[in-house]
Amino acid sequence: MLDLANQLNRWFEEGRDFAVATVVAVDGSAPREPGAALAVDSHGTAIGSVSGGCVEGAVYELCVQALQDGRTVRERFGYSDEDAFAVGLTCGGVIDVLVTPVRADTPVFRAGVSSADRGEAAALARVARGPAGLLGGALLVHPDGSYEGGLGGHPELDRTAAAQARAMLDTGRTGTVEIAEDGSGCPGGVTLFVESKVPPPRMIVFGAVDFATALVRVGKFLGYHVTVCDARPVFATRVRFPEADDLVVDWPHRYLRRTPTDERTVLCVLTHDAKFDVPLLETALRLPVAFVGAMGSRRTHEDRDRRLREVGLTDGDLARLRSPIGLDLGGRTPEETALSIAAEIVAARRGGTGVPLTGSGTFIHHDVDGRQQDGARPRAAA
Repeated sequence: MLDLANQLNRWFEEGRDFAVATVVAVDGSAPREPGAALAVDSHGTAIGSVSGGCVEGAVYELCVQALQDGRTVRERFGYSDEDAFAVGLTCGGVIDVLVTPVRADTPVFRAGVSSADRGEAAALARVARGPAGLLGGALLVHPDGSYEGGLGGHPELDRTAAAQARAMLDTGRTGTVEIAEDGSGCPGGVTLFVESKVPPPRMIVFGAVDFATALVRVGKFLGYHVTVCDARPVFATRVRFPEADDLVVDWPHRYLRRTPTDERTVLCVLTHDAKFDVPLLETALRLPVAFVGAMGSRRTHEDRDRRLREVGLTDGDLARLRSPIGLDLGGRTPEETALSIAAEIVAARRGGTGVPLTGSGTFIHHDVDGRQQDGARPRAAA
């Protein structure tokens, strides 16, 4: 739901009621992850998606019904071997969808959508399974542990739910957690779906070269907050990088030492110049970031590797370096090279192999730890 914040915020401002269908659980292969949402307003306008097309029509009708009767419902959609043309996921997976009617004057949902639209960190916790009187109840939880709204049950339930949601928000996770109806931390009769919204991850591109221009566009497309850093002011300009969120003129290693990074940060070193690369990578490979890649020929890589060892980096440090950066797509243009780099970043993030799916027998969908979601055997289609 929070991924649709920009449009939903406009609906709130215009006083439109709407119903939102959110994927709250996935079993097996499915095209969308928990948190994917489809919303339908009082005029019948639909935004978002829960399945990439497989069950959108049925979910749309559930949203329309929820707008009419005001009831929150949970529905399961899966593949039927007996009737392959029934409503379900042709990819073979199962998704659980929570459909919630939302009035334009509902404070907790409006606050959550507004917070997400401003790019602020927050978690929306909703009852996805439990007693009928609690289903759909919601809390908006902030990073400091304060919360708004209520689940409608025992007061301790709200406090426990807020604590669980805050823990998930700290790591940016979206998913379910089980608690007891009386609020005790033990798994019980209430399933909470916690949707975390955190600021976008950072992509820092070092080297204001032509390849960087294309990589900035791809990085923005993937949802990163993109920074370009170069020590040469004549190249790090807004004219050359109109889509970058930030432009920094500084020595790369000096900037990296002072700028915030986290375990989601992606660092792309495109300078392929030893005077920039070595001090920069010496710093980068000692940070707990998600990805460190460097451009250059294999000869450049060998020379870079030797220099990094000379300044004290270990085999373990150097094993984190992806160089030459990118997957082998055979690309030559800046745009093709940027696509190659982005493909490796996605594969590293999702646990992909980078090999063609056709004839490979590899799993199509992976969880956040890189394990397959397709059950006991690979699927032929998503």
